[in-house]
Amino acid sequence: MRKIEVVQNILGANESIAVQNKQILDESGVFALNIMSSPGAGKTSLILQTIAGLKDRLRIGVIEGDVASTLDAEKVKNEAVAVVLITTRNMPESCSLTASMIATALKKLPLADMDLLLIENVGNLICPSEFVLGEHRRVVISSLPEGDDKPIKYPMIFADADAVVINKIDFLPYVEFDIAAFQEHVEGLNPRVKFFEVSCKTGAGMENWCAWVQKEVEASAYKSASLNISLGGRGIR
Repeated sequence: MRKIEVVQNILGANESIAVQNKQILDESGVFALNIMSSPGAGKTSLILQTIAGLKDRLRIGVIEGDVASTLDAEKVKNEAVAVVLITTRNMPESCSLTASMIATALKKLPLADMDLLLIENVGNLICPSEFVLGEHRRVVISSLPEGDDKPIKYPMIFADADAVVINKIDFLPYVEFDIAAFQEHVEGLNPRVKFFEVSCKTGAGMENWCAWVQKEVEASAYKSASLNISLGGRGIR
């Protein structure tokens, strides 16, 4: 019972900070995506492709979460408006980003110069599902070489996702991955989820993905602007 209480306290404190993070993002007019996957599924590749597809329309910042290395941050730093690296190796929660880590990172970002924040979470299909960060949408990437059984083995992360990106579809002729069965399993957990089949290597499917991201950013901005007007300029942006 004591262990359960401690976990509940940790998650409760995390959620309170996440609410504050979201308010900061909303007030700054920044839309945030929490991108999660197992290691090697293509989080950094998706971020780079997203920046390439939207950089003429949106100002994009990145938070890179990694256990130890700076490799992913190095890949992204010349493409985004700004990049903040969070290294979790010596953190109490090393297997996932947490809301308090994001709160610290937000202070280092030029939020006034951004429209979209892409958060690359630590490669893990368990821990990141437990910690909300203050993001507006949660995205899970699953790649073909991993196999189509991930929604069965790790249901929680798929149940909470707003979008699932099936990456590396260029591997389809070479691996056993039943896309229809995969989608059926995910929809059984989460009927509202949106699917995107992409190859970050060839660029296939990226146009649809980028169009969805831009639509979500614009919808969030419109909603915030409408609320601000309805409250006589006193609402959050």
